[in-house]
Amino acid sequence: MSSSRRDVIRLVGGGAVAAAVPLAGCAPLPDVRAAWVDPGAGEADPRRRALAWALLAPNPHNMQPWMADLREPGVVTLYADPARLLPQTDPFNRQIVVGCGAFLELLRLAAAQGGLDARIAPFPEGEADRLDGRPFARVTFAPGGVADPLFGHALARRTTRAPFDDRPVAEAAARRIAGAARSGATAGFTLEPGRTARLKALAYRGAEIEAHTPAAHRESCERTFIGSRDVAAHPWGVPLDGAAIDAAHAVGLLTREKLETPGTWAYGQSLAFLKGLADTARGFVWLTTAQNRRADQIGAGRDYFRVNAQAAAEGVAMHPWSQCLEEYPAMANLLDETHRELAPQGGRVQMFVRIGYAKPVRPAPRRGLAAQIRSA
Repeated sequence: MSSSRRDVIRLVGGGAVAAAVPLAGCAPLPDVRAAWVDPGAGEADPRRRALAWALLAPNPHNMQPWMADLREPGVVTLYADPARLLPQTDPFNRQIVVGCGAFLELLRLAAAQGGLDARIAPFPEGEADRLDGRPFARVTFAPGGVADPLFGHALARRTTRAPFDDRPVAEAAARRIAGAARSGATAGFTLEPGRTARLKALAYRGAEIEAHTPAAHRESCERTFIGSRDVAAHPWGVPLDGAAIDAAHAVGLLTREKLETPGTWAYGQSLAFLKGLADTARGFVWLTTAQNRRADQIGAGRDYFRVNAQAAAEGVAMHPWSQCLEEYPAMANLLDETHRELAPQGGRVQMFVRIGYAKPVRPAPRRGLAAQIRSA
């Protein structure tokens, strides 16, 4: 459900609501998007500079689940923060690991930009069915990195939770986006209207199932922060901020409880908004791996960062649609159907993404580097 939240204010008549609540005189709030401005500036340690970039990577529900240990010289050891998992919608931590892969690819690109080779060893102490206290990667920094043009688009890449306009995506652009994958995943895409229509319906059915599965829906709502003050206090999760949102929240029209509760205006409109997102897709891109080991999930995440950055280079908006890939019982039949549609020869679909064109959106909040260093 998180993909509906950010723009629900389009449905509330912002001007009238905003007029009802005086907002002047409020104390300035911290800039939750400051991490996007000149990442790594002033950092002498090249590992910290690379980490300042890596934390900008896309990740599920914007949980930012990584913690870095810098005690070993020339090495970054990375752990998943157990408080930042998604036990209901991602019970085997697959999505979180994919997000960790995106983090690792941006870390590698940032190191290479500075002439360093960041050598990634996934799960150096072994894999498990669920994340535990063992690291998800050990990264060794050495001379010899080669700059990659995709790094130049790291600050421009976005997750665009907004309706797309009616411009078609050129097949050549979609091929270049899919062709950016190189870390083990196979990228597919479609722009064909008939197949795109089937995938739109499939995507929305996933959203409906999650909305009608109380524990899964609650998990997404709990990770949604409403109003500028709530977002400033929680620079992670899915933000709903801005003057009109603040006003709607202040008068009780838009609250976390109402987003969670079936039958309320907020609950119904969030589903309607998701339907609009699905319906405006101009095509889809997906990433599949032959197996579903942790190393495969890491590779898929690395490739997702690359296709997302290539999309930014093409001016194409991307929005991952995760619900139909989730692994809890209520989603099982749709998960199987998704694989029959996208991976009929076998394998695991790791990412399913709508593409199109949209107005630019702001980057998501980030907690900043200091919050993500476990030991220095």
